[in-house]
Amino acid sequence: MTTDAPPSPGAVTVTRGRAGRGSGRRRRYQVREVAWAYAFVAPAIALFAVMGVYTLVWGLQLSFVRWNGLTPTWIWVGVQNYLDLLWASPVFSPPVRAAATNTVWVMIAAPLLTVVISFPLALALNRARRFVGLLRSVYFVPYITTGIAVYLAWQYVLEPNGAINTLLGALGLGSLAQPQGWLGNPDTALPTLIVIMVWSAVPVATLLYLTGLQTIDPSLTEAAQIDGAGWWRVNLSVVWPLLRGITAVIVLLNLRDALQGFQIFLIMTDGGPGDHTNVLGLQTYRLAFQSELAPTLGLASALGWMLFLAALVLAFVNLRVTRER
Repeated sequence: MTTDAPPSPGAVTVTRGRAGRGSGRRRRYQVREVAWAYAFVAPAIALFAVMGVYTLVWGLQLSFVRWNGLTPTWIWVGVQNYLDLLWASPVFSPPVRAAATNTVWVMIAAPLLTVVISFPLALALNRARRFVGLLRSVYFVPYITTGIAVYLAWQYVLEPNGAINTLLGALGLGSLAQPQGWLGNPDTALPTLIVIMVWSAVPVATLLYLTGLQTIDPSLTEAAQIDGAGWWRVNLSVVWPLLRGITAVIVLLNLRDALQGFQIFLIMTDGGPGDHTNVLGLQTYRLAFQSELAPTLGLASALGWMLFLAALVLAFVNLRVTRER
């Protein structure tokens, strides 16, 4: 019986040396890969640090000072800007409260109407068998059209001699026409802008609902129909609960636009007539760039941070509700 002789010490040394050199090469290769990765990512990180982090920190600091944006120095006032916006100032707090009221109405009406219109529309498109691509493109046109062009076109339609008043007169409904225009009447200006916001938001919401409908197992709806459920019962009791997550996303997107968006209000009415269409986003813009009571740039920054915190709270509440359900 023979046994293998143990390897000589020299052979062991050679094997370990080769293994050490191999691991060293792999380590250097990994270090080079990581270095190249950081080199490619570094410009994006630097851009984010300058345009993102630095801007946020500087804007937060600006909300605690009084400054007009032109002088080389500013006056530190602490939380006084926030107090002036909420209740302390008889000049700045009333417009902010009025804008907050209008914003709340927009936050309630816009998401609700968007969901009520887009869900049935998605159901109808999901059942369509002909011209499906054309119908989806037509419904998506309002979203891809340039916002300023759309708002200016709506202004022409809503003028005293615009298309809507002309159409109402032709149908014998001239009593419903607005002689001042739909944007010139304080009672119809804000509802009209809400309708236009909903018109712009429905395409994306419909597309999201349509995507969700196509992921539902058909056997679920077929089982409900076999049990005797009608079309309405199937969609409300089976389909609607399965799309609850998509509904939460649509509501959150509309709440964000209602809370922070102001382009439509600036272009179409500039907050008028009076302040009946002034919202918090537009009020922030006014304080920063249109106020005659200088310096108000710090107040604009404070109001912007209040809107940012409100958006975070809404997102957190929406996330918790979605998880619980």
